[in-house]
Amino acid sequence: MRFVDEVSIRIEAGDGGNGCSSFRREKYIPFGGPDGGCGGHGGSVYIEADGNSNTLVDYRYTRLFRAERGKNGSGAQCTGRDGADMILKVPPGTTVLDEDSGEILADLVAAGQQVRVALGGKGGLGNLHFKTSTNRAPQKALPGLPGETRQLRLEMRVVADVGLLGLPNAGKSTLIRAISAARPKVADYPFTTLVPNLGVVDVDRHRSFVVADIPGLIEGASAGAGLGIRFLKHLSRTRILLHLVDLCPVDEREPVEAIRTIERELQNYSQGLMQLPRWLILNKADLLTEEQSRVLCKNVVEALAWKGPVFVISGVSGAGTPLLCQTLMNSIEEMRQMEAESEEFAQSQATLRHRIQSEGRERIAELARIRRLERLGLAQTEQDDEWDEKWDEGDYHVESEYRK
Repeated sequence: MRFVDEVSIRIEAGDGGNGCSSFRREKYIPFGGPDGGCGGHGGSVYIEADGNSNTLVDYRYTRLFRAERGKNGSGAQCTGRDGADMILKVPPGTTVLDEDSGEILADLVAAGQQVRVALGGKGGLGNLHFKTSTNRAPQKALPGLPGETRQLRLEMRVVADVGLLGLPNAGKSTLIRAISAARPKVADYPFTTLVPNLGVVDVDRHRSFVVADIPGLIEGASAGAGLGIRFLKHLSRTRILLHLVDLCPVDEREPVEAIRTIERELQNYSQGLMQLPRWLILNKADLLTEEQSRVLCKNVVEALAWKGPVFVISGVSGAGTPLLCQTLMNSIEEMRQMEAESEEFAQSQATLRHRIQSEGRERIAELARIRRLERLGLAQTEQDDEWDEKWDEGDYHVESEYRK
C-alpha cells in the first residue's frame, strides 16, 4: 500500500430540502387550510480517526466528497427526510486544517475521535408555518439553506513515544527490528527506509511503548537534498528522540561530524524539535572491541560536551538494547505520570508539539515556494544575493537632462 501523509480535499455538506406549499383538500372538510411540510436537513460531514487505517491513500485521487441533500417537504404536513451524514475515516494522528484560513480544526490522536467539519443546511419551512389569524391561506414556502463547503488539508503524523533519527545506514531499521516485532527492510545501501515505520516494544507485562523509524537525513536535507525533511514532522508527537550514530561508517565519517550534521538539519526544520529530550545512541559496537568502544564513546561525549543519556549498543547482536528499552520505558512512564498530575506540564508539552508542527509546516511551505520559483526561473541565487549586498546607489549616479 502506498504511504500518503498529506492530501487536500474539498467537502460539501448537503443542502436543506425545500419547504412545500400545499393545501388540505378533503371531502366534507371545507377550508382545510395549509398543510405544506418542511424540507429535511442536509447531511453533515464528519472526520473520524480509525485505528484500522495507517495512510491517507484513499484521499489521494478522490478529492471531492458530498453529503446527501435533504428531501423536499410534501403535503399532509409531511416533513422531508434528512440527508445522511458522511463520515470520512483517517488514521490516528491526523491534523485537519482549513486551507483558506489556515485554522486547525482538529487534531485526531486517538481512534474513535470525531469532529464535524461541515454542517448540513437547514430544511426550508412549509406554508403551514406561515398561517396566522389574518393570513389563513399562505402560499409562502422557503427553500432549504445551502450546506457548508470547505477546502481541507489533512496531515498525518504517526503517534509514537520514541522517534529514531540519524544519517542513512546508521542502523535505525536494524534497531527497531531488534526491539520490536516490526520488520522494515534492511540492506547495505542508503535510503533503504522510504516511509516511516512503527514498532511496539514490549518491555514487561502491560508495559510497552511505540517507536517510529523515519528515513535517514543527509547534509542539505533542509534544502531538499535526499528525501528532504518532510518526514521529520512525524517526530513532532514523540516524547524522546534517539539519535543513532554509526561507530564504523562505510564512508569513514567521524561520529562527531555526523551528529552535528543532523543537529543542523533539525535546527533548520524547527527550533522546537531541538527542545525534545534527545538521547545519544552509539550503534554497531559489535564491530569494535570493548576498549575501542569505550574510548570512542568518551571522545564523542567530550567533543560534543554532551549532557544527556548515552548508550552503546549493537542492533545486530542486541547488546545493550534491553537496558536501553528498560530506561526508555521508565522515562516514558514518568512523563505520562507528570502529564496526568500536572496540568501545567501537560499544557507545556502540548504547546511545544504545536510549535514544532507550525514551524515544520512553514518550513515545508517555504521549500515548496522556492521550488516553484526555480521551475519558473525566478528563484534568487546566492550570486544574486551577493550582488545585492555589494550594490551602492552612489556608485551608479545618473544625470538626466530634459529638453522641450
